[in-house]
Amino acid sequence: MRVACIQMCSGTDRDTNLATVQDLLAQAAGQGAELALLPENFSFMGGSDVEKQQLAEDQNHSVTLRFLSEQAATHQMAIIGGTLLLNGCDDRIRNASPVFDARGRLLTIYDKIHLFDMDYEGESYCESALIEAGLRPAAVSVGEYRVGLSICYDLRFPELFRVYADDGCDVLCNVAAFTATTGRIHWKTLLKARAIENQTYVLASAQWGRHPDGRETWGHSMIIDPWGEVLAELPEGDGVVLAELSKKRLHQVRESLPALRHRRM
Repeated sequence: MRVACIQMCSGTDRDTNLATVQDLLAQAAGQGAELALLPENFSFMGGSDVEKQQLAEDQNHSVTLRFLSEQAATHQMAIIGGTLLLNGCDDRIRNASPVFDARGRLLTIYDKIHLFDMDYEGESYCESALIEAGLRPAAVSVGEYRVGLSICYDLRFPELFRVYADDGCDVLCNVAAFTATTGRIHWKTLLKARAIENQTYVLASAQWGRHPDGRETWGHSMIIDPWGEVLAELPEGDGVVLAELSKKRLHQVRESLPALRHRRM
């Protein structure tokens, strides 16, 4: 299966962001992608908490979900729609990652479980003040591949990905807006670790550059094979990276070093 990871530097104008998404999805489809990933916050990035609450949509009447469904059907390509903001309970909103099949049907929505709260050398974030945490993992089948979903900070919690390994996942996806501060040191190391320890492909689509609120994201969208080899990477800039996934390669890695069968816990 040919897959594509899309990288963006999204801003606060949803229409502009969606126009960029439309172009990049067309590029991915034009290069034969059967599955495309968008980054976290692809439709809105860099605004205030008040703006985020105002922009959050009702799941059943979402312009952004309808747009993704139409794009999937138009290109006959499955899409993991990064994340968008959906209304949650009370005053909280959901950071939600939808998956559409190649006919434009919504297969599932994964809500980010682990919320990013950080205070490091003067750089502070408190996602839990606004976002309602998800409650459960989500995996879907795309063609012959079982795909496990995660969002950005989830990457630091290997137990989530073990759940996906136990579910028979061949592919682990992370849609992200990793900060430049953490991404510079941790991003590739964590992605490769998740691929190696679970003997799966890892697909990672990221935001890059400086956003309207001053936040700088790391980029480096990439595709990694189950041996930990980086098959494709885009350090910065808007664009698409592609690679072929192979069941034969998965079988080879898992049989030559059957670490998942060697587990004791």
